[in-house]
Amino acid sequence: MPDITFWVLIALVILIVMILAATLKIIRQQQVALVERLGKFRKALEPGPHLVVPFFDQVRYTLDMREQVVPFPPQGVITEDNLMVSIDSVIYFQIVDPVRAAYEAQNYRAAIEQLTMTTLRNIIGGMDLEAALTSREEINQRLRAVLDEATGKWGIKVNRVELRAIEPPPTIRDAMEKGARAEREKRAQILLAEGQRQSQILSAGGDREAAILRAQGDREAQVLRAQAERQAAMLRAEGEAQAITSVFEAIHAGQPDQALLAYQYMQMLPKLANGDANKMWIVPSELNDALKGLGQIAGGEAEDVREYVSKATTQFQRPEKVDVHAEIEEQAQKDKKRSDATVEKAIAHAQALEQTKLAKRQTVGRPALQQAPEAEPVPQETPPGDSQ
Repeated sequence: MPDITFWVLIALVILIVMILAATLKIIRQQQVALVERLGKFRKALEPGPHLVVPFFDQVRYTLDMREQVVPFPPQGVITEDNLMVSIDSVIYFQIVDPVRAAYEAQNYRAAIEQLTMTTLRNIIGGMDLEAALTSREEINQRLRAVLDEATGKWGIKVNRVELRAIEPPPTIRDAMEKGARAEREKRAQILLAEGQRQSQILSAGGDREAAILRAQGDREAQVLRAQAERQAAMLRAEGEAQAITSVFEAIHAGQPDQALLAYQYMQMLPKLANGDANKMWIVPSELNDALKGLGQIAGGEAEDVREYVSKATTQFQRPEKVDVHAEIEEQAQKDKKRSDATVEKAIAHAQALEQTKLAKRQTVGRPALQQAPEAEPVPQETPPGDSQ
């Protein structure tokens, strides 16, 4: 007896545990369980613990309410120009009505996959290859609209459709790569030719402006050189005139007489006789008169000669000295001011040209240079006359 009672108790415990397990249902977060009673839908269980009638209520479906990402294998699609392309797609969808998702479609994943394939064939079949490759966003939008409308009655919302890859045939891909490479080379050559053209135009414009500035510089240099030669000639002439005036005034201030002239003649005789090529020299006729005057002085006393020379020296007055260096310095300052003014005008003219070019570029809207702008002539200065 005791053994039979023990085994009965164990069986009762097991039965109670099974009944409790069948009664208590725990649903995880972001999941919904559909309960059927005797084969008929009764209710949907939200996340958390729930009690059901054992043996009568049964959890038939457990659906995930999170957004799901379903990639589909590449599908072959024929374009409007009869080219086979392989399209790899991925769909993001979410269950919004678990009851309809469970009972309206037998397998909603397979249904979405087949609907995606047929819709892609319809959309791509109305496009050529180039349009299919460049209209990916349009294809995504049209595919999403069709899928969202079809899956709405299944309680599923399609959030996004993406085409991960559109692969044309290898031969078409090689031809497209060659065409793209040729187009890039063409654009590169066009840009290179345009750059060379602009460079040559700018170089020619720069050479022209440089030649103009060099010619103007040479002209100003020649003008300044002529002015310098003129001033130098005037200074030499003025110096010679002052020297002659000084000698003339010195001679007249000394009140020369016959004796002084005779003395000067006697001093010049050795210089006239000096020289290797002098084989014959002519004595002027005035030398006899000079020698007579010198003889008269020689016959006198030496003290009278010294007194005569000292009196002549005291009566001599030296003319005013001309400061040539001061005049040269003053002229150099005037030339420097004139050169600074010319440089400032050239800089202002260059800035005006640059502003004009910038305004033209902004007006046209692109930096293409149609024609090299002609440089305006730099205003020329008329060198003022030197005040002497």
